[in-house]
Amino acid sequence: MRLSSAIVATPAPVRQVHPGPVLEMSATRIVAALEGFRAAFPGVRPFYATKCNTHPGVLSTLHGAGSGFEVASVQEIDLLTEAGVQPYDMLFSNPVRAREQTARAAAAGVYRFSVDSFEEVRRVAEEAPGSCVYARLSSGPEDSVVPSEGKFGVDVPQAVSLLVQARELGLTPYGITFHMGSQSLDPAALRRPLHDVAAVLERLLQVGIRLQMVDIGGGFPARYDEPVPPLAEFGRAAAEGLALLPYPVEVFAEPGRALVAEAGTFRCRVIGVAERPSGWWAHTDLGVFHGLMEVLESGGNLRYPIHDTRRARLRRAFHLTGPTCDSQDTFARDVLLSADLREGDELLVGSAGAYTSVYASRFNGFAPPRVVMI
Repeated sequence: MRLSSAIVATPAPVRQVHPGPVLEMSATRIVAALEGFRAAFPGVRPFYATKCNTHPGVLSTLHGAGSGFEVASVQEIDLLTEAGVQPYDMLFSNPVRAREQTARAAAAGVYRFSVDSFEEVRRVAEEAPGSCVYARLSSGPEDSVVPSEGKFGVDVPQAVSLLVQARELGLTPYGITFHMGSQSLDPAALRRPLHDVAAVLERLLQVGIRLQMVDIGGGFPARYDEPVPPLAEFGRAAAEGLALLPYPVEVFAEPGRALVAEAGTFRCRVIGVAERPSGWWAHTDLGVFHGLMEVLESGGNLRYPIHDTRRARLRRAFHLTGPTCDSQDTFARDVLLSADLREGDELLVGSAGAYTSVYASRFNGFAPPRVVMI
């Protein structure tokens, strides 16, 4: 019997599925940054701005190192509670809250609330009676890469009136705060607000109110692709202003970016390289809508340090863009990378630990990056 020949199909090689972009967070660098902040601001208690990076490992690392926490929502309070943080180590510094947010925060044991309107003082009195309130001052003109847009804050007379009203409604006039923007580049930005803080304290003394706390806010810079002033310069500016207060108070700060930005590195993959009339483009599986939104917020002024793992000696300028179909999804331009960069190569995006994973979405169906602790 004759056997007929048959064509046997050879199985195609199985392609390894890339897990997508990953944000690696270094616990060691977070703790070192917290220690560096304390050294630059002696006598100032840091309350980490939780919104900056809410990964449980980040929160647990900072809690273990003795940091307090600034929150802007009950959802952040829940995350911190799961990490073992006690309510007396939290400040609720979002000065305008939905009524139920204040009520639920008070039920969880949080007792210090920022305010910057008479309506908010009344809401706190109704939903969290007996709480401590601190008024938020407007910080004036900002020299920061990501401005806070003047969304919050009042002037000196209004701050005094708010805290007097708080006493009348059975609340404790507790303190005063301000915020100089985000990624501030000018230590002198602390001086005018602290001058206003001194004026508030002096005026309140005249009506029998003595505050317990001054919160110098956040906005302290991290290093990205260009040098920034050392934190010690901000610490000296703060100390000069605090020395002019009419009486001693507890001093708090709300660093976020300065504690976690440099501890984070994105690892992402090149999915395509193309030469176009506008130059060479590298498309990656990481984009603006999946972690690098601050590039748009800063008008491109926030530039991450970026390297490729090929590390060829011959370099070429690339524009780096994400995987979506949106034309705004470009996070860097004219970055010098290996001239022979190709599909499958890996890029390392440094100083990526702040305001990245928390901004990430599923735009166009792409999954947000994973976060891992190193």
